[in-house]
Formats: sequence, C-alpha cells, structure tokens
Amino acid sequence: MDIKDTYKTILKPSEGDIFKDKNSKFHGYAYPVKDENEVKERIEELRKMHYSARHWCYAYQLGTENIKYRANDDGEPNNSAGMPIYGQIQAFDVTNVLVVVIRYYGGVKLGVGGLINAYRTGAQYALETAKIIERTINTKFQLKFEYKNMSKVMRILKENKVEIIKQTLELNCLLEISVRKRDSSQVFHMFDTFFGVDVSEL
Repeated sequence: MDIKDTYKTILKPSEGDIFKDKNSKFHGYAYPVKDENEVKERIEELRKMHYSARHWCYAYQLGTENIKYRANDDGEPNNSAGMPIYGQIQAFDVTNVLVVVIRYYGGVKLGVGGLINAYRTGAQYALETAKIIERTINTKFQLKFEYKNMSKVMRILKENKVEIIKQTLELNCLLEISVRKRDSSQVFHMFDTFFGVDVSEL
C-alpha cells in the first residue's frame, strides 16, 4: 500500500492583485502558518496595515493528517466570505496556510452572490501568486544509546539519509531524528533490533 506522506503548502507570504467590484476593493494575502498563534499575529499585522478597511475576512487550514480549519466572515453575511476563501485553499490543495481578504467598502452593496465571488477571487489571486511547494510528512524518533555505539548509529543514519534534529552527546547520547513517514517503520525496526539503542516515537 502506498502511504501518502507528502503535502503542499506555500513557501512564503504572497499578495494577490486587487479585485474591484462596484467601488469595493478586495486585497488578498496568503501566508504559510504553523499554528493558531501565527494566524492571530498575521491578522493583527494586516489590521494595522489596512486600518481603514471595513472587513478582514479569512480562512486557514492547519495539519497534514489531522486537519484543523476555520473560516471567518468578519461581519459579512454568513458564509459569504470565509467559506469562499476556504474553498480556494481546498482548490489549491494546500495546508498550513492562512488566506486573508481585506475589503475596502465602496458604498454599494454587492449582495451575497457578489460577495462570494469577490472573496473567492481575492483568495484565488493571493494563492495564484504564491509559490506552492511539496513537503514530506515526517515521523520523529528519539534514540538513546551509550557513547561507545555512536559511530555505528551515525553510520546507519547517514546510510539512510536520516535528518538529525537535536543531539546531546555525552556519556549517554540522545538524538532526535526525523524520518519520512513511508520509511519510518523500517528505520524504527532497524534501531529496535540494534542492541544497546533505545528507540521511541515522539
């Protein structure tokens, strides 16, 4: 069975072209985000930058296997802003992403259909200008072993191209490693059967 162990996200923040409808202007922004704190920080930054705007509507999606998402209409009619933005996150198949569309009100109401189109287009413009990249879903392990086994452990890690995230090299060594999900059971088994190495998933 093929394990899906990649996901798509955006490399860095991007800003889309302005979408205009009946004097209202919609600015779309997309950001890579790791957690909800980062989401809040980014929205606060935009509120300061566009302090005279009327609405700051957004949607975000976090996670690769356990997906968490939220869509916020920020005072616009229900589901006329946040969900159309979230629909674009799904259409571009990206995660760990926040998309904010800011509206400067032009004095003419657009109606729910007009709003859905405007917020969807604002989000689309922001994601179209973003550089979308593919990343791997990794599993983390901790290895505990005595210093005398160091060279053997390091050789296995190097041969299997395993990334070391953190290391404490003393009399007893601690290594935190990151392994691509599809290779994780093989790497775990390798160390689990290695005498003198204690391996556990983080």
